[in-house]
Amino acid sequence: MTIADIKKNAETKMDQSISAFKNNLQKIRTGRANPALLDTVQVEYYGSLVPLSQVANVALIDSRTISVQPWEKGMGAKIEKAIRESDLGLNPASMGDLIRVPMPPMSEERRKEMTKLARNEGESAKIAVRNLRRDANESVKKLVKDKLASEDDQKRAETDVQKFTDKHIAEIDALVAAKEQEIMAV
Repeated sequence: MTIADIKKNAETKMDQSISAFKNNLQKIRTGRANPALLDTVQVEYYGSLVPLSQVANVALIDSRTISVQPWEKGMGAKIEKAIRESDLGLNPASMGDLIRVPMPPMSEERRKEMTKLARNEGESAKIAVRNLRRDANESVKKLVKDKLASEDDQKRAETDVQKFTDKHIAEIDALVAAKEQEIMAV
């Protein structure tokens, strides 16, 4: 493995960490309705648990209401029960075949909890990025030790990896700040 491979690998993995972090941020509830909020809900379907999106169409009615349209007639009650029992604090209401999931307004205490959760997710993502930096630097040091690269190459590689790390950590900070604004704005 060359230094260029190590740097490219580190940057790719850092990008993947950012993607995973963005996905986790979507699941943090704000005052607005977001269909991604129900991605974690599991529904019993013929004896096995499946994601809600595999048994129903999830969409927005308005900024505070999510609609869930089951694909099969008998699934309404099971979907409603799964949403109610999830730890999201939502109370769905059936209207014939359609299930409406109104988003209750968030209390100040709940907003602070959600903000803290967003910061914790951000910190976890930063730790993942820093671990990738450490792994890349150790790989470069191993190349130098095995006489496959010079110490000058090592310094340049470490500088480049640090630049990737700084860029990704700044992106994480920006995403956390945006999420905090979104939580507090509503």
